[in-house]
Amino acid sequence: MGRGPSIEGRKNATDAKRGKIFTKIIREVTVAARAGGGDPGGNPRLRTAIDKGLSANMSKDVIERAIKKATGELEGVEYEEIRYEGYAPGGIAVIVDCLTDNKVRTVADVRHAFGKFGGNLGTDGSVAFMFNRVGVLSYAANADEEAITEAAIEAGADDVVVYPEDGAIDVLTSPDAFEMVKAAMLAAGLEPGHAEVTYRADNDVAVEGDTAEQVVKLLDWLEDLDDVQNVYSNADLGDARA
Repeated sequence: MGRGPSIEGRKNATDAKRGKIFTKIIREVTVAARAGGGDPGGNPRLRTAIDKGLSANMSKDVIERAIKKATGELEGVEYEEIRYEGYAPGGIAVIVDCLTDNKVRTVADVRHAFGKFGGNLGTDGSVAFMFNRVGVLSYAANADEEAITEAAIEAGADDVVVYPEDGAIDVLTSPDAFEMVKAAMLAAGLEPGHAEVTYRADNDVAVEGDTAEQVVKLLDWLEDLDDVQNVYSNADLGDARA
């Protein structure tokens, strides 16, 4: 039998992955602060990015430095928001949201990923109409369904979804109501395991076998690109990404 990676090798891989996560969060903080100002109290997007950073154990100093660079107090890099849309194998719709300081590099990397795994990069608007922007607060299977539902209704959430396959619970809100609903759920002592404003497809498309494997490889490759912030798809992958 071959030997597994050394402790040092595993640590290096973990550090590299953590570094990528930090890079993406810093870019999001930077763009949010530049667009809406450096006060998270009046900038919901920045507040969400800061929460994401703190959840990833990013230090407050790093976050504050990124905000100062964005607001001109320190010299920083200009990032541009770009969205790419395309199709993965099996007709799966994919949205790729990027923050980049080099559009030429980014589009080349994204196009290469689609081509490498049997997909096609599309035009603006080619798949975005299949998705809706929604706030999601997710709770684990052992959470108190009754308490969550009652608090969510009281907070003004749009819907509460309980997944029969594992009992996990999602509280859904409009993007505008997300922060208000999240604050109300926290005040009720119901902290979600994960909370974000994201895109969800109107209808998922089931894929399996070799097609599902190619879709997973494409999505993973895209998510690993430095300039990519988020990847959304309408793929129902079953156990392929378990």
